[in-house]
Amino acid sequence: MVLYTSPFPNSFLSLLHSFSWGLIFPCYWLADRLVASFVPTTYEKRQRADDPCYFHALCIIITTPIYLALLVASLPFALIGFLLWSPLQSARRPYIYSRLEDKNHANGATLLTEWKAAGTGKSFCFGSANVCLLPDSLARFNNVFNTQARAKEIGRRIRNGASRPQIKIYIDSPTNTSISAASFSSLVSPQGGENTNRTVNTGIKRTTSMEYKGDNSGSNNSEDREDKGGAGEPNEGEENTCIVRINGEDNGHMSDTETDTVNGQAHASGPAEPSLEGDAEISKTPNHKQKEGDSGSLDSYSASRESLVKVRVGDGTVDQSTVNNKLLYKASIMKKTSVRKKKHTDETFDHEISAFFPANLDFLCLQEVFDKRAAEKLKEQLHHYFEYIVYDVGVYSCHGCCSFKFVNSGLLFASRYPVMDAAYHCYPNGRGTDSLASKGALFLKVQVGSTPQDQRIVGYISCTHLQAIAGDTTVRCEQLDMLQDWLSEFRKSTSSSSTANPEELVAFDVICGDLNFDNCSSEDKLEQQHSLFTHYKDPCRIGPGEDKPWAIGTLLDPEGLYDEEVCTPDNLQKVLESEEGRKGYLVYPTSKNHGSSQKGRKASLKGNGRRIDYMLYTEEGLYLEWKVEVEEFSFITQLAGLTDHLPVAMRLMVSTGEDDP
Repeated sequence: MVLYTSPFPNSFLSLLHSFSWGLIFPCYWLADRLVASFVPTTYEKRQRADDPCYFHALCIIITTPIYLALLVASLPFALIGFLLWSPLQSARRPYIYSRLEDKNHANGATLLTEWKAAGTGKSFCFGSANVCLLPDSLARFNNVFNTQARAKEIGRRIRNGASRPQIKIYIDSPTNTSISAASFSSLVSPQGGENTNRTVNTGIKRTTSMEYKGDNSGSNNSEDREDKGGAGEPNEGEENTCIVRINGEDNGHMSDTETDTVNGQAHASGPAEPSLEGDAEISKTPNHKQKEGDSGSLDSYSASRESLVKVRVGDGTVDQSTVNNKLLYKASIMKKTSVRKKKHTDETFDHEISAFFPANLDFLCLQEVFDKRAAEKLKEQLHHYFEYIVYDVGVYSCHGCCSFKFVNSGLLFASRYPVMDAAYHCYPNGRGTDSLASKGALFLKVQVGSTPQDQRIVGYISCTHLQAIAGDTTVRCEQLDMLQDWLSEFRKSTSSSSTANPEELVAFDVICGDLNFDNCSSEDKLEQQHSLFTHYKDPCRIGPGEDKPWAIGTLLDPEGLYDEEVCTPDNLQKVLESEEGRKGYLVYPTSKNHGSSQKGRKASLKGNGRRIDYMLYTEEGLYLEWKVEVEEFSFITQLAGLTDHLPVAMRLMVSTGEDDP
């Protein structure tokens, strides 16, 4: 299948489309600004409350007649442009495929050589987020604004979180897992050059390079691998990972001599950086032009410090060759370098509320990237980390759907691995305001490796956004039916294998997206019992109507987005870790006896908020000899103040069941 790198099949149609949109855009922009001036956000209301001269009201009185006059003057040109633009949409392609042109920063082909399916397995990390990048006037109804600036900052934060080094610490002591703050902070600090690696010894062994890709890297997470001559090599799926092994002496602490040695090596390998206590305060502006030290911003020093840390505890002395089979405990290194253990020990995988996107994020599915200018800004930022991006997905005008479509589907997909095939389908049964957007499903096939016999290892990812209007239960169920049918057709049409002679081995099949229903609301019972959940597993779900105790809602209360308690990633993380905090800042499942007041409600509510953003996976249709298990699941606060949804992330481990070569 040919991937479409331009929206039209030839340059003449592209030029004609650009000309028609140039005629439409002034009218569109003026209308957007005019409406936006009358829809203030809560942040703007608070700012204007301190204005005794009513300066903003005076500005509106002056600018409104000007906007209206210019809008009327631009209408004839917009009408001519629309008459050209609308028929052109019948020739428009359903998406644009973008690949990073800079060969120095492209590493998709390199990633394919890392997994030959000969080891114990490989992990893949998936992320999904609704980013609310609508035209500014419409975004304000969700209490967010400045769409263009938000798009750029969202992209910066995502690549900042994903490009952090992943730290894994192996502790041989069966009883003590503590780590001294001095020794650990020296290990996690970002480096002063792209190719600078830190040498760590004195009881600590680094088995791969630990390279921090900051704002100046502008590249994917390609690394210069070390020679694998020694024992204790990491799993093949652990790219950009620093493995630290601490011996069991001294209860897991390093001596002062060891600490001084490590710190000295750290300072020798890169420039000194400020301490956590010296970080600048975070700006409280909603557009988050944050200062150095903000954990959510790209230039944050603390971002690398607060990397995920995995502690594996052995029984006595542990052989490095068997350390990958140890029980996995996860913690987050926060500003006090404390180790946090998961609360629900009966769970088979790690789960947390994280202030960052996972390190080594492989695939990203975004929803509500409706604004085309914002999509371009977001794409430019994401391309610093993701080599392959599919964006501007959907149809316009009356082409391909029953009703007229003013905006696209809002779907965007980014990948570190090569995209082999892509297909888009528009839901024909949208109602109300949702029918104005070409909401649908994007299906992708990616290559993630190859076997020693040169068989391709592939994965399938589906990204979707369902009907949003409350009460449209039947519509959403019909869309879920279509989603399953379209996915089945896509897999059949893109498969080049036969059962007798497989040319491809399927490693995973994942569905991500905003499904606009939760698993606890009484009004969503029909969706909760849909057949989709018999074929695909939801890591956060026990059964219809019941989520796991640690699962929280992903829909934030818009009225509280700019409260000081939740306006930064760290603050929002801390608030959501408490039940009272969740009640104050999450939207909860609806019920007939619930009052209209949401904020500050202290009554007992069902669940931990409305979880409408899903990540599903299946074990059906995969290579029979392989096993897929969830390794991590995260609710992410890194986009605090930029969207009214919490992003979610899931890491899957594909186990081949073979011994290390």
